[in-house]
Amino acid sequence: MQFELLHPADQIIMMMERIYGYGMTTTSGGNLSILDDNGDIWITPASVDKGNLNRGDIVCVKADGTVIGKHKPSSEFPFHQMVFRTRSDLKAIVHAHPPALVAFSIVRKAPDMHLLPFDHGLVGEVRIAEYGLPGSAELADKVAAVFAQGYDSVMLENHGVVVGGANLFDAFKSFETLEFMARIEINARRLGTPVTLTDEQLAVAKARQPIAMGDFKPQSYSSEEREARREMCRLIQRSYDQRLFTSGQGSFSQRLEDGSFIITPFGLDRKYLEPGDLVRVSGGAKEAGKLPSRAVALHQHIYETHAHINSVIIAHPPYSMAFAVTSASFDSRTIPESYILLRRTPRLPFGAAFLEPQETAAIFTKDKPIVICENDCIIATGSSLLNAFDRLEVCEFSAQAIISAAVLGDIVHIDDEKIYDLEVAFNLL
Repeated sequence: MQFELLHPADQIIMMMERIYGYGMTTTSGGNLSILDDNGDIWITPASVDKGNLNRGDIVCVKADGTVIGKHKPSSEFPFHQMVFRTRSDLKAIVHAHPPALVAFSIVRKAPDMHLLPFDHGLVGEVRIAEYGLPGSAELADKVAAVFAQGYDSVMLENHGVVVGGANLFDAFKSFETLEFMARIEINARRLGTPVTLTDEQLAVAKARQPIAMGDFKPQSYSSEEREARREMCRLIQRSYDQRLFTSGQGSFSQRLEDGSFIITPFGLDRKYLEPGDLVRVSGGAKEAGKLPSRAVALHQHIYETHAHINSVIIAHPPYSMAFAVTSASFDSRTIPESYILLRRTPRLPFGAAFLEPQETAAIFTKDKPIVICENDCIIATGSSLLNAFDRLEVCEFSAQAIISAAVLGDIVHIDDEKIYDLEVAFNLL
């Protein structure tokens, strides 16, 4: 999908549907805007249900102040306008009140962006603007003053967050990533003290480059490959809808019978991936004209090392990642399903997945199908794409249950005798 070719009104509707649909704002809360090439600002209307907007509801405020549309512009129009005047590089703004970010807002703190390198690279540092009356010129001045310092994401005291971008999708990606980071940090603090990355570690991750690969042009597409592409897109969509990763995060792959594999592309919106967007990798070469996930080397080494693995998923789900950014251990002996699917879950140090992909690939065994990489990701493997997805999903559900149990009492794990019975009953020995 070429999002940038959509009309500003359609872009706003599409992004607001996602923000509202995934619980990141309320019926009356939040507003989006786009500054077009003519200097006109397209913005969500005031006092119109955010869960039921259509393109005719979007308001255009001309450069001379003339309002075009059947509604008044959002009451927060003043700070949208002021930010655009302050930062000529920004062409879109997202403002919303997702609960996790509101939690930070009402304690007047910003999420720690030093927990995960991808998130820091996408969002950068986050700063706080002092409280101002909603819709007031005072608030507009306070918000714009922080943007003027070069920050693209600004927390509003006792209010929410404002994120700017070069286009609406970029602003949304940063907003969505920031919301994920807020949830990860909140979950992590329920487990213990989050471990932040050093400037040196962030620099190492930032310097990461796609591996050099030759190109090939596929001569044909087997029925197996066509089905794999369709099934991958279906489960990637499901993963996004279940908030297991964001629009710019997460890589899926599936091995084909000839030894090649299909993998997600780098940088494309996960919600709208189509079969033709996926990339085939064969013999160390990639499908011509496409850029595979930066984790392609790790996927390839896993397939080369383990005949029993036919699918790999790398993701950053917010409950599981709470274990990755703290020293808390993840123990799957909570319910039978968790142990059967996850078994033993080793931890690897930060950077292992992209600095030592061959060594990381060797970690996986039949009783170690999923790995936690500190301050990085969760890697799930399986005999099929559905099996790997099931493991990732169960890992996230188990992590959520463990974190929630902390307020109820001490966790009682399934004892060794019962674990042995499970292993015998389900042929896990």
